[in-house]
Amino acid sequence: MKSPPSIKVLVIDEDRGRAALLEQSLRDQGYEVLARLDNTDLLADRVEELHPDMIIIDLDSPSRDVLENMALLNDRSPRPVVMFAEQGDSDTISKAIRSGVSAYVVDGLEFGRISSILDVAAARFREFQALRRELVEARSELADRKLIEKAKGLVMKRHKCPEDEAFKAMRRMAMDQQKPLAEIARNIIAVMEII
Repeated sequence: MKSPPSIKVLVIDEDRGRAALLEQSLRDQGYEVLARLDNTDLLADRVEELHPDMIIIDLDSPSRDVLENMALLNDRSPRPVVMFAEQGDSDTISKAIRSGVSAYVVDGLEFGRISSILDVAAARFREFQALRRELVEARSELADRKLIEKAKGLVMKRHKCPEDEAFKAMRRMAMDQQKPLAEIARNIIAVMEII
């Protein structure tokens, strides 16, 4: 039986000794450590270069710069991120989660728990990404509906016809041109604004 592919991890820790222990523990548990960085500067660029499956950050307390780099990464190339930190006040944790951290673990790192923490972080990340996609789709659908309603109103006004007749005409155009109804609506609005 073939073993599952290892999960590629990027480690960020300014403390070389602590990082070496973490890296060895990860390797012992079957993870592939791609690289270790001393800080989060240019993190999004490094992630696009290395393509890790997951990022582990071990630090005393996340600075504003660290959180900004995490937010940039989350926008450009989202990945599950586990942050081990000493500081555990609710404001810091909240800021870290908003910046894209999937799991924030206070009071340091226990090597025996790494695998389960990474599993939870990966599951939480997948769930969040699914919710994010649903939100984008819902916003897109709402924007399309608004366009269709606006175009329908313009057709009704221009041709002095009832709502259902305007909608049927738009649907017929969409079928004839084999285009989505929202695209037809955009075209109608553009043409009507010129006239």
